[in-house]
Amino acid sequence: MEWDAIVIGSGIGGLTAAAALARCEKRVLVLEQHFVLGGMTQTFERQGFRFATGLHYIGGVGPQPGAAGSFGRLLGWLGDGTQRFAPLPTGFDTVRLRDPKRPEGEFRFTFGAPEDDNITRLKALFPEDVAGLDRYARDFKRAARAAKLMFAMHGLPKPVGTLLGWLRGGALRKAAQVTLAQALADIRNPTLRHLLAARGGDYGLAPAQAPLMLHATVMGSYTHGAWYPIGGPQRFVESLGATVRAAGGELRTSAAVAGILVEDERACGVRLQVGGTERAPVVISAMGAANTAAALPPETAPDWQAEIRALKPSGAYVALYLGFEGNIRSDSFDGANHWIYESSPDALDWQDPADTDAPSLFVSFSSLNDPAHTGGHTAEVLASCSWDFFSRWQDSLLGARPEDYAATKSWIEERLLAQFKRLFPTLADRVVFHELATPLSQAAYANAPQGAMYGLRMTPGRLLDPALHVRTPVPGLYLAGQDVASLGIEGAAMGGFMAAASIKPRLWRQMSR
Repeated sequence: MEWDAIVIGSGIGGLTAAAALARCEKRVLVLEQHFVLGGMTQTFERQGFRFATGLHYIGGVGPQPGAAGSFGRLLGWLGDGTQRFAPLPTGFDTVRLRDPKRPEGEFRFTFGAPEDDNITRLKALFPEDVAGLDRYARDFKRAARAAKLMFAMHGLPKPVGTLLGWLRGGALRKAAQVTLAQALADIRNPTLRHLLAARGGDYGLAPAQAPLMLHATVMGSYTHGAWYPIGGPQRFVESLGATVRAAGGELRTSAAVAGILVEDERACGVRLQVGGTERAPVVISAMGAANTAAALPPETAPDWQAEIRALKPSGAYVALYLGFEGNIRSDSFDGANHWIYESSPDALDWQDPADTDAPSLFVSFSSLNDPAHTGGHTAEVLASCSWDFFSRWQDSLLGARPEDYAATKSWIEERLLAQFKRLFPTLADRVVFHELATPLSQAAYANAPQGAMYGLRMTPGRLLDPALHVRTPVPGLYLAGQDVASLGIEGAAMGGFMAAASIKPRLWRQMSR
C-alpha cells in the first residue's frame, strides 16, 4: 500500500490526526472534497475582503503554563512551529439583551476571563442572586470535570473505557442529564438567567436542551482568555499541512470519497468519486459520523450504521459576511464578539427568515483581532435557523439553484443587513460589501448533513453514546473530529488527536506537554 494512513476530511480534526501520525513518521494521504483545504478553518476573499468561515475565537492557546496554553503547545508540536495567536480584548463576549425599560433599549454585559471575575461582577449587579450564582459556579466546575472524563471515554482503549464506564458510568449518565436550564433554576432574576445562557450559540442549543456538561466544557475553554490565529484560520492548514508533507504525505483537494473499501471485514482504503481507489491499512474519517456510516457498504457493521443514523444533526445557520469602508476600530468595536437577543435566549432558531427578523445574532469582527489582517475590515453575522425552511431546495446543486431560491436568499440577505444596520447604527453607512451563505452553502462546501453547524446534536444521550468511540466496529476504521469528542475547533482537534493516538499509543504522552 502506498500510504500508511488515509484521512478523509481536511478540517481541524483531520489535519490534527494526519499531523500526529506524520510525527510518528507515517505517510498520510488527506482527502478533501472541497477545492479548498481547511474545512471550517478555511477563509475566502471577496473584493479585497477576507472572511473566516467557522473560527472566531479559541481558548487554551495562551502563553501561560498549564491548561491555559495546553492546546497551543500541542498545536505547536504538531505543526511547523509558525502558528501564533493574538489575544482578544479582556472582555471578549458582549451580550446584548433587549430591554425596552432602559433608555438605550437593551441590557449589556461583557464576559471575559477569568470566569470567577464574571461571577463577581454579576453578584454586584444582582445581589439578590448571590447564593444562586454560587451554586451555579460550583455546579459549573463540577460539570466541567465530569465532561473531561466523559470525553476521554470516547478515546480510551475499549477495555479501559469499559472499566471506567463500570466504575463511573452511573454518575456520568446522571450528570449528563442535567440541563443548563435546571442548573439556572435557582437564579430568580430572569435577566441574569438569560445572561448566563446567552452564549449558547457556541454549541447551538437552548438552555432546556443543553447539557450543563456541554455548556461548562465550551464556556470553560475560555476560562483563561480568548485568542485568534495570527494570519487567519487558514494558518492551521499551512502549519499542520507542512508536517504532513514533510513526512511524505499529501493533502489533496477536489477528492470526494464515494465509499470506504472493506475487505475481509477490515477497512483498507477508499473509492473516489472521480474514479479510482486509494489504499492504506488505516482509514481515519473526519467527515462526520453520519457521512462515515453512509460511506460504508450496507452489510458492514449494520447495527452501528443504524445507531449513527438515529442521531440527529445539530442546528443550521445563515451567515452574512460584511465588508466596511475605512477603519472601524473604536471604543465600541475593539474585537469583542456581540451576542444579541431580540427576544429570549430560549428562542435560538430563526423559523421564518423570509418574513421576520432573526431572534438572535452572533457578530464577530475577526479583522480587528488579527494583527496580520490585510484588506478592508470585516464582520461575520451568524443567525441560527431552521433547516426545514431551506429543505425544499436540498436536492438542487451548487451553482444551479432555482430562481425562487435565489430570490428568497436575496430577500433574507437584505432583511438581515437591515437588522444589522439597526443594531449597529454607527456602522450602517460603512458597509460596502455583503454576501449571504445559507445552510445549503454549509451542506455543499463542508458536506454537513442538513447544513449542521456542529456535527451531531449534543444531547445527553449523544454525549455518552458508545457508538461515537474513535474505534469503530470496523477494524482499521477510526472516527475523528467533533462527533467523537466535543464540538468546536478544540473539540474537533482533540477528536482527531485521539484517533491518531489510538493507532500510535506513544502519542498520548504529548497530552501532558
